[in-house]
Amino acid sequence: MEFKDGWFPTADGPRLYYRDYAGPADAGARAPVLCLHGLTRNSADFEDLAPHLAAKRRVLALDVRGRGRSDPDPEPGRYHAGTYVGDVTALLAALGIPRVILIGTSMGGIIGMILGAMNAASLAGLVLNDIGPEIDPKGLARIKGYVGRGGPVASWAEAAAAVRAINEIAFPDVDESFWDRFARRTYREEADGRIVPAYDPRIADAMAEAGAAPADMWPMFDLLAKIPILVIRGAHSDILSAETLAAMQARHPDLRSVTVPGRGHAPALDEPAAVAAIDAFLARLP
Repeated sequence: MEFKDGWFPTADGPRLYYRDYAGPADAGARAPVLCLHGLTRNSADFEDLAPHLAAKRRVLALDVRGRGRSDPDPEPGRYHAGTYVGDVTALLAALGIPRVILIGTSMGGIIGMILGAMNAASLAGLVLNDIGPEIDPKGLARIKGYVGRGGPVASWAEAAAAVRAINEIAFPDVDESFWDRFARRTYREEADGRIVPAYDPRIADAMAEAGAAPADMWPMFDLLAKIPILVIRGAHSDILSAETLAAMQARHPDLRSVTVPGRGHAPALDEPAAVAAIDAFLARLP
């Protein structure tokens, strides 16, 4: 299914990009889906899932500022979750959308949890892809080890090798075509022919200064009690532990989960188990 390119201005300057999949003729009767990517990723992460979901609902996929086709922020100190929540709120206001089902991978899920805690009425449902209110320090250290350190590469084959070196632990059983698609989603070719990561490397500085997430997210998670939640976890995730997922289930009255075999952080959301769980979750929502 085709999508339309969209842009909207933010109050502090950067113009942000989103993909808009219109959905069927009666999509206006259902809450749209908003897809939010992880720390160094962009809306292309959802180019398989979004058309599938758009058979029944309108689907939006945002490039968070400094990623993909969105403008970088001239003030790197604004690269934090509070800013991103404001940007999501601005997008929904600009499009006249009062309520969405938010699908958030990693950082995108943190944005979703904060948005739901601040304004529960804005979320008809929340899908957390391999993220929760407690982050495993081992995975966080791994992410900090590569963010902002990838420079230009000479070819798409080299880009594929670079993303494989970082992410093979999460996808141990995929073929070469997977890594080529991964590279083309997360790198871009500049006008001068250079192939560079599709994110502002200065997000690493902001991450080092402010951290990847609020220090204690459990009180925030408890504010989501009235929002239906689906948690998708990679079976060998180093970000969302099985223990944290169990604690989330114990504390939330309407939380469902699925563990995706053969995946780490984070599932690509093209896995049959993940797609089936998302379909079933959305089917019960308005």
